[in-house]
Amino acid sequence: MSIVVEDLALGGSGPLVMVKDTIDIAGYPTRASSHALVDAPAASEHAQVVQAVLDAGCRITGKTSLHELAFGTTGLNAWAGTAANPRYPGYIPGGSSSGSAAAVAAGLCDFALGTDTGGSVRIPAACCGVFGLKPTFGRVSRKGVMPARSSLDCVGPLARDMDSLIVGMHVIDATFKVAAVPQNLSIGVVAVQANEQVHAVVNQALERSRFTLTEQSLPGMLAAYGAGMAVINAETWAACGHLLETGRVGQDVADRLRAASLTSAESVADAERVRRAFTAEVDAALAITPILAMPTMPDFPLLVADAADTRAALGMTSLVRAFNLSGHPALSIPLQSASGLPVGLQLIAAHGADELLCAVGRELVRRLEE
Repeated sequence: MSIVVEDLALGGSGPLVMVKDTIDIAGYPTRASSHALVDAPAASEHAQVVQAVLDAGCRITGKTSLHELAFGTTGLNAWAGTAANPRYPGYIPGGSSSGSAAAVAAGLCDFALGTDTGGSVRIPAACCGVFGLKPTFGRVSRKGVMPARSSLDCVGPLARDMDSLIVGMHVIDATFKVAAVPQNLSIGVVAVQANEQVHAVVNQALERSRFTLTEQSLPGMLAAYGAGMAVINAETWAACGHLLETGRVGQDVADRLRAASLTSAESVADAERVRRAFTAEVDAALAITPILAMPTMPDFPLLVADAADTRAALGMTSLVRAFNLSGHPALSIPLQSASGLPVGLQLIAAHGADELLCAVGRELVRRLEE
């Protein structure tokens, strides 16, 4: 069961960091846990976020495994091995940043870097019981990150606690500063479709947080989910479709790539119209309550034994993918059900309000621990 695909010892004596293997580290190949990239050449320079990590005095100790080509939500990988879920053995680690979440959960690093195109930081964070942040789109550099072009993907940190997550975010974005929570802040609780037990855990945490809670709705979420799928399919096919010629892409991802190849220009154009409409809808909701809340996942994680069909598992992203389309920052906070299974609480904030989002997340956790 593979979490780390490359052991490293780079940098200073600061926080220990692991890096998803879609992010270039000079002198090492970026293989994205794909047999199709087994012969990839070593990267010639560090990704900008890796350089930032080293400049901050952190120590990079490894590259982490992932769902092949970052194109899946379960984290299962037949070629590279599936990262074991340290806190919830037998359950999927979530994808695609599976190794990064598992490394944090196992205590192998202080924070890890993942990437999130359709929930790929927040889903594994929820599955492995750790914190995960998808920053505002464009806030953190993607230079040196695979795929080279994306209108959805964000590099983000995963950590065991909010303080470490905030450290990680500041390291990869020097403009990120620690913020205070405004007095009388209200949270808009968005009505979504989810398992009753998941709802109960999330609602109980929100009530215990003692923030003012207001009902909110985002009727465009379903359309935004579909639009997000169209965009990720078109962009991933453009970036990775040629790898099918190697015959080495795993069956689950190969099937998804073939299906992605059928995405029409009309579908992408429609998706862009949905993007504009949904972004405006979220902005309007955030003008009423500066934080929105909902579960990270609509149900508990699958058992590894039940997760073989990647496409059937895509519904795991029904509550996260829309915010990749809109570009808003989103944070997953780990909770646990009475039955001992992981649940994620997702908080969303306005574009550029990553500091407020993390401040509210940290204060919410502090209040839950009282």
